[in-house]
Amino acid sequence: MARVRVKGSPAFYILLVWFAAVNGLRPLLTVLSAALVHECGHFAALRRCGARVTGFRLGVCGAVLDSNCSRLSYADELFCVLAGAGANLLAAVLCAAAGNPYPAFTGANLILCAFNLLPVRPLDGGRALELLLSWAAGPAAGEYAARWVSAAGALALASGLAYVMHGSGGSLWLLPAMFGLLAVSVRECAGRA
Repeated sequence: MARVRVKGSPAFYILLVWFAAVNGLRPLLTVLSAALVHECGHFAALRRCGARVTGFRLGVCGAVLDSNCSRLSYADELFCVLAGAGANLLAAVLCAAAGNPYPAFTGANLILCAFNLLPVRPLDGGRALELLLSWAAGPAAGEYAARWVSAAGALALASGLAYVMHGSGGSLWLLPAMFGLLAVSVRECAGRA
């Protein structure tokens, strides 16, 4: 079995320390546990479909599993992309069925599931949209449509975050997400997906 290389950006570690300092260790572990469930969903689906995972990158916008999906069908790749959100949804349902002993964990999984299904690349929803459109209309049309939907979605979300920050008196936790979404919108408009 080949080794999987794990890389974390300095900004990711700074954000972890900042989050833990402001909110405490328990909320940080809850969020990281939901993220682990998400990535395990992707990993299991990739392995089931025969794709090899070669790396794991951690950044301010989340985690990315590097793998070779070139031999996967559209259906298999779509399954792998949606498996992370599916794992979060399953974890939340199982917690709820068990009487919700860990409500914060249940909530973190539901939020992570919903957030990752937004049609903004590099989120899973943006990639799923690209795959569905490529499957239906061809790779060039899928890329083109996904690029503009992602750019518009990222700009709308960044505007919404700016509105919330202004209305709440300035929540600094939303600032990295807002700037990240603005960067996504600019990158997508420039055609650098």
